[in-house]
Amino acid sequence: MNKFKKIITSKAFSAAAFAVGAGLLIFSSVGGTRAALTYYSENYTSQVSMHDIGVTISENGKPISYRDYVPNSDYVWSQHRGALLVDMVPDGEEIKLGVEYPEVLNITNSGMDPENSINTYNRVIIYKYWIDKNGVKMSNLDPDLIELKYVNIGTDWIIDTESSTPERTVLYYTKLLKTGETSTPFTESIKINDMLATKVTQTIGDRYDADGKHYKTLTTTYEYDGTSFVVEAVVNAIQNHNAEKAAKSVWGREIVIAADGTLSLKN
Repeated sequence: MNKFKKIITSKAFSAAAFAVGAGLLIFSSVGGTRAALTYYSENYTSQVSMHDIGVTISENGKPISYRDYVPNSDYVWSQHRGALLVDMVPDGEEIKLGVEYPEVLNITNSGMDPENSINTYNRVIIYKYWIDKNGVKMSNLDPDLIELKYVNIGTDWIIDTESSTPERTVLYYTKLLKTGETSTPFTESIKINDMLATKVTQTIGDRYDADGKHYKTLTTTYEYDGTSFVVEAVVNAIQNHNAEKAAKSVWGREIVIAADGTLSLKN
């Protein structure tokens, strides 16, 4: 995972950091998050004609990751895995708590040969969590403070509430995505909740100066100090032929495809 160091500052953080001499709160992998792409489960690939499957995930209009089947090849893939949030903050600026930054995510059926490509139904899984300075996930830190603003929910996209958790959001695109077509966005912005500033522990201690005079000290420790936040996007595609069976086999989820091609979740 590539790491890009950013410093979060505000008047409250700067004052507190100066008072305790602990430095500013640092997030070390703002730009190092992953955009992953997956397709069929291994036990299902033999049941379909894969032809020229392809999907691309884009961030703010820029393709970030893709995986496309190369036409007329023996299951050869052209693929690239990029990183989300690399350009979240303009050069020379610092991340600010409570400020929304553009984070428009959508997907494209990027099959390379329209004559042989497969139209697809698609699922996206968003993961968000915190890690420590060693890259270890911190289960005690609240992923809800990483706020992604979802859009087009209930129309073009639906959230599978039964499969979602505070750390994981599962979305389905309700429309058939034809070769070359791009979905509507499912997110539009991201921010770190300014409640982060309240996650502190204060301890009282003792200090003596050179003359032996006693002082009480107050030390403030930030719960999130030195941690990083991570956002991952995983895209799964299935072919439109026998999509209901494919979804059950690949996703483990029962879906319903209406006569007009609209996808819904079976309760």
